[in-house]
Amino acid sequence: MGTVLTALLKLQSIERKLASVRGRLRIRQNAVLVQHQRVEELREKWQTVHDLVIAKKMQADALDLELKQKDQDVIKYREALNTATSNKEYAAILTAMNTLKADNSKFEEQELQIMQEIENFSAEAEAIQLQIAEQEKLLDEVNAKNAEEVARLEAMMEKLQGQRDEAAKDVPQTALAVFDRIASNYDGEAMAAIELHGKKEPFTYICGGCFMSLNAEHVNALGVKDEIRTCDNCGRILYVETSTEASQAY
Repeated sequence: MGTVLTALLKLQSIERKLASVRGRLRIRQNAVLVQHQRVEELREKWQTVHDLVIAKKMQADALDLELKQKDQDVIKYREALNTATSNKEYAAILTAMNTLKADNSKFEEQELQIMQEIENFSAEAEAIQLQIAEQEKLLDEVNAKNAEEVARLEAMMEKLQGQRDEAAKDVPQTALAVFDRIASNYDGEAMAAIELHGKKEPFTYICGGCFMSLNAEHVNALGVKDEIRTCDNCGRILYVETSTEASQAY
């Protein structure tokens, strides 16, 4: 294997380790994020229920005010009964008063229903507050549990990144650009070994990345040239693996 592919293979070894650490770090960070989202969802739920309590209280206050006004109207009707000058006038006032009383009864039922809703929503808000407290406690525990591991993984990332930067110096810029582009698509797996299948010619060649068939031209070219050749299917950089290179790759 030529110097370019050898340098890329060394870079691939470091890139694999970096991808592994990135994945572990992402899991740790996501655990904190997921728990934080749970807390935020509960807070939003509590706010929604709390707003309903406020709205219902305002509605109850408005009904109570209207009922007080109507009670005053009933008192006025009673007073008017005492001053009625005819049976017809007395009957009209009595009918109006009874109609008002019936309306008031409906308002009172409505007010009682709203008060029950306020009680229900208040109980729900209180239950959500307890859930928030529990989930916030869990969030603190997750943060504490992950903090040390996140710091350790970040230190590993920094060390591996330094090794990668050093290894990248041995790779031509054009080849490095191709490697970086492919690595970003496959979570660090930019290269794939060509696998040989069969006990005698004509052999079958397979891409070790996507396991699709390869043209023998790739193998023949890599046998005489130190160049980048990519899989026709997945686009990974191909190389012919030897036992020594296989051990170095991992």
